[in-house]
Amino acid sequence: MKKADIHEFFRRLEENNPEPEGELNYVNPFTLLVAVVLSAQATDVGVNKATGPLFAIADTPEKIFALGEDTLRDYIKTIGLYKTKAKNVIKLCEALIRDHDSKVPETREELEKLAGVGRKTANVVLNIAFGHPTIAVDTHLFRLGNRTGLAPGKTPLEVEKKLEKKIPKEFLRHAHHWLILHGRYVCKARKPECYRCIVADLCAFKGKTVA
Repeated sequence: MKKADIHEFFRRLEENNPEPEGELNYVNPFTLLVAVVLSAQATDVGVNKATGPLFAIADTPEKIFALGEDTLRDYIKTIGLYKTKAKNVIKLCEALIRDHDSKVPETREELEKLAGVGRKTANVVLNIAFGHPTIAVDTHLFRLGNRTGLAPGKTPLEVEKKLEKKIPKEFLRHAHHWLILHGRYVCKARKPECYRCIVADLCAFKGKTVA
């Protein structure tokens, strides 16, 4: 995609949704971190159903650590891979209490040292909690990067690096939200709804759909 088209692509997404928000519910940076860890291979809706009751009684590392792994499992048992995730969240809480004065660190390096936290999770937390202009490449961003011609790549990291380089700075902070929402509701995996896409004319996808 040409530089001018990329600018127009994001200008339209911004015009359509000036202040995009993630769909995971949270009350502070810590609960956001926990929610993102729980969201791996799960839907935001499913995670929110489980974390609503959990965060109502435990919204700090100390409180969730005090629950213990078994009780935490009961709260999140409707989420896929809940046993492994419960173990990781308890370890994560322990590390935050021990090493970070119970605060969520604001660097990718420190975040990635926490149990259950990979590059994508760290990027989401840095972006939403701290306003860093990071790009978290999930399945939606990976698909859009390749399908639209915006940032073709064989790996999520390759797509991430290209997006960071190609997206104009003025749009970087909200870019991953716009792309996630666009991929979730318009540029869907199986059948993209090109006929109602506001950037269809800029997109390189050859198999455009009609209503």
